[in-house]
Amino acid sequence: MNQLSTASGIPVDDNQNSITAGPRGPVLLQDFHLIEKLQHFNRERIPERVVHAKGSGAFGTFTVTHDITGYTKAALFGEVGKRTETFLRFSTVGGEKGSADTARDPRGFALRFYTEEGNWDLVGNNTPTFFLKDGIKFPDFIHTQKRDPQTNLKSAQMVWDFWSRAPESLHQVTILFSGRGTPDGYRHMDGFGSHTYSLVNAAGERTWVKWHFKTLQGIRNLTAAKAEELAGTDPDYAQRDLFEAIAAKDYPRWSVEVQLMSELERPAWEARTGWDAFDLTKVWPQGDFPRHKVGILELNRNPDNYHQDVEQAALSPANVVPGMGHSPDKMLQARLFAYHDAQLYRVGTNHQQLPVNRPRCPVHHQQRDGAMALENGGAAANYDPVRTQETSGGFGHGDAGWPLEGAAGRHDTRAADDHFTQAGNLFRLLDGEARRELVENIAASLRQADAAVQDRQIGHFLKADPAYGEAVARAISM
Repeated sequence: MNQLSTASGIPVDDNQNSITAGPRGPVLLQDFHLIEKLQHFNRERIPERVVHAKGSGAFGTFTVTHDITGYTKAALFGEVGKRTETFLRFSTVGGEKGSADTARDPRGFALRFYTEEGNWDLVGNNTPTFFLKDGIKFPDFIHTQKRDPQTNLKSAQMVWDFWSRAPESLHQVTILFSGRGTPDGYRHMDGFGSHTYSLVNAAGERTWVKWHFKTLQGIRNLTAAKAEELAGTDPDYAQRDLFEAIAAKDYPRWSVEVQLMSELERPAWEARTGWDAFDLTKVWPQGDFPRHKVGILELNRNPDNYHQDVEQAALSPANVVPGMGHSPDKMLQARLFAYHDAQLYRVGTNHQQLPVNRPRCPVHHQQRDGAMALENGGAAANYDPVRTQETSGGFGHGDAGWPLEGAAGRHDTRAADDHFTQAGNLFRLLDGEARRELVENIAASLRQADAAVQDRQIGHFLKADPAYGEAVARAISM
């Protein structure tokens, strides 16, 4: 057994008894071991994530199986068979850190690739869409998923009042209240980058891309009743399932696939459909843009320490490597700021130096000092000399950018947007049993809101498909 010590390495001879004046005390302030233990205990928790607080994670590998070098110059896709270390954090979205894994909620799917050109973070969900398309609404939406400021209770009235006033949420609401709203653990669900991103090839040509992670374990979902039962009997069900599967070497795997849209295709597709290719509340129909296989993601190593590797994991969609890029998606643009800012608040200004966040390639910059500066640059200069250097002709690491047009302002397109067709298409795809489950799940929640909110929301369902709205109305009245 190792010799117990203080955090400074000083041997501790007695970890059972405080230093006291006589057998009955009082305790003396000079007992630094006692003081250090209590001080550290008081500071063990870092701030909880505002969203995605309850999560699980694992390390793994990504292996290229199909050549996409015609679309991207990113080194991790350089050749078939190439392997890259990864870290994947799953989570629920709205609940607190101690909430149940089985709650009806989207699941976070936050994936890091440790590439030789830096960390690429693809921070998505288990749904291809989201409730909003503009980040300015995000804090308001999340507040409705939290607790009422007076009662400190979850409130269906707040939730449905917001959704009923934001019909752009209808597509995601339909997904959420379907069977996929309560996946059977993390291994039996798909993942999505959700947003539209960019691929940039060696010639500087851009292709718009959506990322898909198709579970090779097969889709499995929980019924509402089973999810509620597990919330009471095994609230860490998904965490347990993931950890035990990896420990037993039953490694979960996903097929990594992409939808591709050229810059020339986008205007014609948008004109034909009336949909914005960068709208996060929409999908690209796979009849228009089929999926193409890229590789296999496998999770094969559990973290040695949850706090070190999962709680302190700090991902951001702003982290893209050469050959990858973003898009004008307004929700994505907001997240490019918000995620890194959240990590600075939660973990600290030097969070990228922690093992789970540290790039697996050389790092050179002039950032210095701050709390817990583990690698502070040594004797190297803490400034970059003004110098003449070649540039890529664009911005960032070679992305040529996209043309901007129009006057700056707050442009409200809600009246012209189609919020209903894709939600209706999804409803019509469901078989009878799946429709029944969807309607019952919605009604169980919506009947807790007042009549005005119910009427407003049912109006949206009716616009998506008359049968959808009529079924929900009947279920609520029953």
